[in-house]
Amino acid sequence: MLNYINIIIGLVGVFMGSKIVIGVTGGIAAYKMANLCSKLKKNGHELRVMMTKSATEFISPLTFQALTSYKVIVDMFEHPEAGVSHIEWADWADCVVIAPATANIIGKISNGIADDFVTTIVMATKAPVILAPAMNVNMFNNPIVQKNIDSLKQLGYKIIEPEEGYLACGYLGKGRLASDDTILSTIETVIDQRKQYANEICFNTLNLTGKKILITAGPTREAIDPVRFLSNHSSGKMGYAIAKAALDAGAKVTLISGPTSIERPIGVQLINVITAKEMLNEVLRNMPEQDIIIKAAAVADYRPVTISEHKIKKNNNIMTIELQKNDDILLAIAEKKLPNQLVIGFAAESESLLENATNKLINKQLDLIVANDISKSDVGFHVDENEVYIINRDGVVTEIKKTSKHNIAFKILEEITKLSVSDETSDK
Repeated sequence: MLNYINIIIGLVGVFMGSKIVIGVTGGIAAYKMANLCSKLKKNGHELRVMMTKSATEFISPLTFQALTSYKVIVDMFEHPEAGVSHIEWADWADCVVIAPATANIIGKISNGIADDFVTTIVMATKAPVILAPAMNVNMFNNPIVQKNIDSLKQLGYKIIEPEEGYLACGYLGKGRLASDDTILSTIETVIDQRKQYANEICFNTLNLTGKKILITAGPTREAIDPVRFLSNHSSGKMGYAIAKAALDAGAKVTLISGPTSIERPIGVQLINVITAKEMLNEVLRNMPEQDIIIKAAAVADYRPVTISEHKIKKNNNIMTIELQKNDDILLAIAEKKLPNQLVIGFAAESESLLENATNKLINKQLDLIVANDISKSDVGFHVDENEVYIINRDGVVTEIKKTSKHNIAFKILEEITKLSVSDETSDK
């Protein structure tokens, strides 16, 4: 319940008007942030500005104080209350924007360094974080900087690419701070997404505090040669939605994911895999400490017997590939399942949906199965909505009409919670 209350309190600001923390760092483009702040205020947002000490060499804190009607914090310990201000600011924010983001601040954040007010806010907040890099073109292209940017993207941070043009240092190239319109558009998009998600979860009372949940998501790939592979149409959206919902409900989440383009939910432990065998190994390695295992991944049933060392040339009109069956991950889980663990599977079917799903539930000793019809083009693969049937081990069927995958994720977790409560009651 405490987790639920925290979510509601945190989302009130989203519905009443967004609260944005702007972090200004020490680049020549720092002066541009005054105009951006003015535009954000005109759009109805409430702002607070924090600055690094080097940023104050380019523009005065007083400028931002006048624009935002809120005291700018530079030194974390300049006021008696500043020692805890970073927590209050971090919780207050609906969105944190770092612009201009220098190579220095990008390096600090990507490596978890929190040695000033700006970096400490980023480490402490659960709000989405947007970074708009701006620097010399050679600095931006430096492989260390690019590695840090890629690392932040993988962690779920939003990066606004700099523009190409004439730079303050006299160079011509990529490194100019993105335009006000681009930054504003990105902020509004992130806030709109947060509002949509908040609308879906704000009345949900799900509490999974203390639970450890393992989720698999996405497709797997089985190599044919150095360029080609066997796979399927899974996008991973359902598995990632469940991971985010479980995290928001207080669970400790481990996500084992095949190749997807989805950003990792911040706070989730992500393990990337490619093949079915790699996924099996990671599931079995992490399985013993889990309370709940949700296998939402679409795992390749077969793999090539041999993988060509070189690219296969199209010399023949017909090419035959001999396949061998992959190990069944759900069966492997069933063999090693601990007494108090719950195991949930998915059934993606194009015919006899409930019959096939029920057979899978029984044959693989599942506690619950989620069945969806993949023959429908407006739900399932690559879209944000789905409609499913949830069947539990007692044969009770719950139909979920077409809705967002975020909503379905919470419904699935609610049904899992009912089983968990039932097990705890029977143990007594």
